[in-house]
Amino acid sequence: MNLVILNSFGTVGTGSHNSLMIWIEYASIFIEVVAVVIIIAAILSALIHYFIHYAFRRGVGNHYREFKIRIGRSLLLGLEVLVAADIVRTVALDFTMQSILGLGALVLIRTFLSWALVLEIEGHWPWQKD
Repeated sequence: MNLVILNSFGTVGTGSHNSLMIWIEYASIFIEVVAVVIIIAAILSALIHYFIHYAFRRGVGNHYREFKIRIGRSLLLGLEVLVAADIVRTVALDFTMQSILGLGALVLIRTFLSWALVLEIEGHWPWQKD
């Protein structure tokens, strides 16, 4: 006899199928947490680096520019990891037209944000040469 279980998305599945779905859900949540940790750790690292260089090397170099580049890179990496979490969640857990359209919108928004960050960091669009 198969046990019918209602998972967190409100869909019905058997015990073994539901177990797999729960693990996939945990994996996507874990990936999102990793993205947040990456962003927070990189921002803290950039702040510490900025204050140390500012305190001990006044007037040498452009500390604000270096700080801005470090923050931008951490946000870019975090956005990439968040996109991966959204893809896992959408493809494995909620494969409907509405969720795919939502994923597409998120990917477009995050792609635009990534391009804007690259423009801010490098001073040109990703498709332009140096």
